[in-house]
Amino acid sequence: MKLYNSLTKQKEEFTPINPGKIGMYHCGPTVYWTQHIGNMRAVVMADLVKRSFAYMNYDITLVRNYTDVGHLTGDNDGDADTGVDRMEKAAEREKIDPIIIAKKYIEQYESDRAALNTLAPEHSPAATDHINEMIEMVQTLIKKGFAYATPLAVYFDISKKSDYTKLSGQDITEQISDAGHGSVTDSHKKHPQDFALWFFKTGSHERALQTWDSPFESPLVKNGTGFPGWHIECSAMSHKYLGDSFDIHMGGIEHIPIHHTNEIAQSESANGVMMSRYWLHNEHLSVDGGKMSKSEGTSYTLDDIIAKDFSALDLRYFFLQAHYRSKQNFTWESLAASQSALDKIYREIVMLRESKEKIGGKINSEYKQQFIEKISDDINIPQALAVFHSMMKSDITDADKLATAYDLDQVLGLNLEKYQIEKIEINDDLQALLTQRKQARDIKDWNLSDTLRDAISDMGYHVSDVGEEQTIEKKAN
Repeated sequence: MKLYNSLTKQKEEFTPINPGKIGMYHCGPTVYWTQHIGNMRAVVMADLVKRSFAYMNYDITLVRNYTDVGHLTGDNDGDADTGVDRMEKAAEREKIDPIIIAKKYIEQYESDRAALNTLAPEHSPAATDHINEMIEMVQTLIKKGFAYATPLAVYFDISKKSDYTKLSGQDITEQISDAGHGSVTDSHKKHPQDFALWFFKTGSHERALQTWDSPFESPLVKNGTGFPGWHIECSAMSHKYLGDSFDIHMGGIEHIPIHHTNEIAQSESANGVMMSRYWLHNEHLSVDGGKMSKSEGTSYTLDDIIAKDFSALDLRYFFLQAHYRSKQNFTWESLAASQSALDKIYREIVMLRESKEKIGGKINSEYKQQFIEKISDDINIPQALAVFHSMMKSDITDADKLATAYDLDQVLGLNLEKYQIEKIEINDDLQALLTQRKQARDIKDWNLSDTLRDAISDMGYHVSDVGEEQTIEKKAN
């Protein structure tokens, strides 16, 4: 197995810390809003990593956190210590307690995660349940001389970590030389890039809704009352569930310069060893060639996908067609093409089940080996999917083809073995619409075809196309 390691900027042979076992941490959602499909693509990419290692008989433990406190809106915009707490912003928007906000959007996230057929992590820790672990890590950093307190916060001193930028490769020598100049938000910071481990409930955070007492001292607050910085959350939770050092850390490419750089600095300074041996970063999903935007109505959620008569697995199949390190562009046309391709696979699976040769099938070793070679090359799912399609077109027996399809689907996650086509009684009204839609498609009148599809949808059915044929299913409730 070879993985592209963002830390070394090269593809490397994977060697686990403990033979046959893998500890993997994946940066999870900030649960203040429904996750858009770009966030869910990241979940599917991590799922494909987990499934690939499991397919190759590794015992993998996946940890994915919920950030339900302390994630400021400035975290990915250059200054990680500025902005408004996203949980508090959501609480103000919906006029309910942050705890209820978190519960609501965790449930939504878990529903979407399951619908996309991603495997549940072995551990799903929430930040608010691990405040003590965070405080203990900050205490360790202070004791070791890596952190210091100001009246506003406790900061990590980046000048004490000689390889602070080893992941990002940034040159901050000139910025470090500005020591003492401070920043706009806290003039007591030693260096502008020093990042907060703990915010005191004072200054811009005086009205913070989620706070805890701490042993840290500030002349402006009693009992060290405040809340953790975003980065310390992941370090504390990964340490609790995976130990001082673990095998794989995965997250979005946007986390390299700030969040992951800071995670490494504080974890390695506190624990004295390398945090993660391999760093995997997935690229972004764009929409119609541009960035997803709420204001432009392109920050789509899974509910938006389903509202247009697509399934979550249609979206998963779309995601399978791009490598995790490659950018991917979402369009409704590309999703429709994915739906058609997946429908074709399902029909082929049903035909194989009905074949006279379906008994006694064996997994084809040649195609299995080809598949393993592709996933072993930095989890190359698009090429692995191509092997699957080649196998389905091959002249091996139907029984072997079905057994092999089920085997490879352990990684692809398309639920082939569970797929069932429900028999539908087509009445005259439905048949008339289907006939009209077929005629509209024959003459390439796509607007009329879409209108008729919507009419069929209103009757409670989902229609799709496999080649020249229409197929129809009852819509999920």
